[in-house]
Amino acid sequence: MSKWLEHIVAGIQAMLHPRRDECLLCKQLGRLQSNELRLCQVCMSRIPWIQDVRCLICGRSEKCSDCLRRKHSYFIKNRSAVRYDDTMKELLARYKYRGDERLCTVMGYMLYYAYRILSSESGTDLSLNAEAGSTNKIITYVPVSERRLQERGFNQAEQMARELGRRTDLPVVPLLLRTKHTDKQSFKTRSERLDDMERVFEIHLEGMKEVLCTRASTLVIYLIDDVYTTGSTMNHCARVLKEDLGAEVFGLTWAR
Repeated sequence: MSKWLEHIVAGIQAMLHPRRDECLLCKQLGRLQSNELRLCQVCMSRIPWIQDVRCLICGRSEKCSDCLRRKHSYFIKNRSAVRYDDTMKELLARYKYRGDERLCTVMGYMLYYAYRILSSESGTDLSLNAEAGSTNKIITYVPVSERRLQERGFNQAEQMARELGRRTDLPVVPLLLRTKHTDKQSFKTRSERLDDMERVFEIHLEGMKEVLCTRASTLVIYLIDDVYTTGSTMNHCARVLKEDLGAEVFGLTWAR
């Protein structure tokens, strides 16, 4: 009888004093707006979701000069979840540079938003040249150098890719290797970025074997990265995937 009373009392206390969770962004205790994102209402309202795509290639919410200047694009299109404003820069810094890996769930959910945008556009979720039954869809990611991996302890693009794979039930396969270390691209001019990315990536042979063993008539690859800046990294990775595997490549990035 005493255990039954304790259970009743605990239930009443739970109703009178609901659990207060910590928001992952502001770290304040309170009722969360989204259990999936674990964010409070204020932080949810500060997320700059990309809802109006202006550039059909890179997915930017404004006119894009980078896509106009690019001579050849090896990826079909890219879609991003959010604009890379000051709030999102701080969020990425906490995750990528200060090692707050709890944010992986938040970032992965945001990336899933970009995936749904891409999927909703006609002809992009499946292959452009084949029916669904003969299309093999795979998620891969932009690799980091061994030096970067040692510094951070993880590859943020890989973590996002695996979070997306969990939500979509698509296989995540490492298909690219980074052959040389490059300095931070955000400090460089557009021309320096383009020159710096030459011959940086090559195909991952073990990953390629895995794909070829199960390959259908058409291979569609979703290429994951954290931030799309000029598109040079995305384009060089897509070139390797297209030339070595004959894949149709779609970019999915967390921010633009």
